Amino acid sequence: MLIYVILILVAYLIGSIPTSVWIGKVFYGKDIRDYGSGNAGATNTFRVLGKKAGIPVLLIDILKGSIAVYLAGYVDNFSDAVLTSNELINMQLALGIAALFGHIFPIYVGFRGGKGVATLFGAVIALQPEAAIIAIAIFLITLVITRYVSLSSMIAGFSFPILIIVILKETTISLVVFSMLIAILLLFTHQKNIERLLAKEENKANIKIKKKKKLNDNSTLD
Repeated sequence: MLIYVILILVAYLIGSIPTSVWIGKVFYGKDIRDYGSGNAGATNTFRVLGKKAGIPVLLIDILKGSIAVYLAGYVDNFSDAVLTSNELINMQLALGIAALFGHIFPIYVGFRGGKGVATLFGAVIALQPEAAIIAIAIFLITLVITRYVSLSSMIAGFSFPILIIVILKETTISLVVFSMLIAILLLFTHQKNIERLLAKEENKANIKIKKKKKLNDNSTLD
């Protein structure tokens, strides 16, 4: 029992690593939470600090969720317990949720974190890679069409329980419940975004598709 508590605590501490806050303060002299949407997440980092800061923040936040889930593999190393398939899934879920709460309520920076979408996605990748791939495809398609990151995140999140239950026909009750909780959690953490969407005040992502310019006889080079 002690090893379970320790691993959950470790998962929370991993999830609590405030990537955007530390990168913002160390390299830009800014607390990301004082700018933009005020969230300590990848989206706000892209918006405020740009892609050079946003990309590593996004990747590390995803990695936090995956690493937390993979901690379940260490149960056998530190105890005599041998987890059944369902017990392993339950442990993985507990660790993923712990990392998610760590990201939302990080102990290192006064419990003011982000919305946890990237960290949650990292946990989902480790738990159900097939569903994660389809969900990210749904996210990208929605983002290209609407250019709203928040709306794309919510739609991808809402699709997850459908993918788990209908497409992958998952029968593990805890995983099914977890997939439903993801949709509810995203709805809860995106309340302000929903209000801005309804008021048509939500910021759109700046998606640019660069086209090669063809030189003609009248072109000039500076």
